Amino acid sequence: MIPLSVIVITKNESHNIEDCLRSVQWSEDIVLVDAESTDDTVAKAGAYTDRIHIRPWDGFAAAKQYAVQKTKYDWVLWLDADERVMPELAAEIQRIIATDPTQGAFTVARRAYFLGKWIKHSGWYPGRVARLFRKDRASFNDAAVHEGLTVRGETGVLQHDLLHFTDPNIFHYFAKFNQYTTLAADELEKKEKIFNITDIIIRPWWIFVKMYFLRFGFLDGIQGLLLAIFSSAYVFTKYAKLWERKSQIT
Repeated sequence: MIPLSVIVITKNESHNIEDCLRSVQWSEDIVLVDAESTDDTVAKAGAYTDRIHIRPWDGFAAAKQYAVQKTKYDWVLWLDADERVMPELAAEIQRIIATDPTQGAFTVARRAYFLGKWIKHSGWYPGRVARLFRKDRASFNDAAVHEGLTVRGETGVLQHDLLHFTDPNIFHYFAKFNQYTTLAADELEKKEKIFNITDIIIRPWWIFVKMYFLRFGFLDGIQGLLLAIFSSAYVFTKYAKLWERKSQIT
């Protein structure tokens, strides 16, 4: 065991949580914060950690910052329930922690699987994110969706990938779609973005062209095509929701 804490945030992740927690059993401090799941997420998680906190949902960043406050160690690894730490990445993390590094955080490439396929192009890979960090030198920003870390000091780079099993089927993608586009519209409104008709005419088409052609999404097969179309629809919808608010439609 190494002096590293792992944090995971859950809400009805019964189908994911065991594989996630099993991949970090080499850590002796796994903190799970659950947003009052109605499935058996908590029961399954209990087989892997007794550091479980159940609390009402108050946003991604707030939940993760709460989890950090409950950790025992200076170094923290942040995981989502649909992510897995393979042995090579686990060994690399353990080697780095043992050297007492000067960096405040380390980024990792995420190998994302969409509809069962690793998306190597489309702008998704490597998609580096800071996930390993010292809790006294990093904190979560307040973005409503796709929150991340604000790091004080130098950021290092991990060489091995983190596996990310996002959207195993189309139903799952669109089950999240409405919530995430609303949160994205919240962010636009918070930034006082002024709606323009080009936001729903040009932006969605540009996203498709960028992902499918400029970032070689066509090499990702049918999954790449669907991902580009769905991403275009995502952009269209978040700006349509912004228009709805600005127009005071009820």
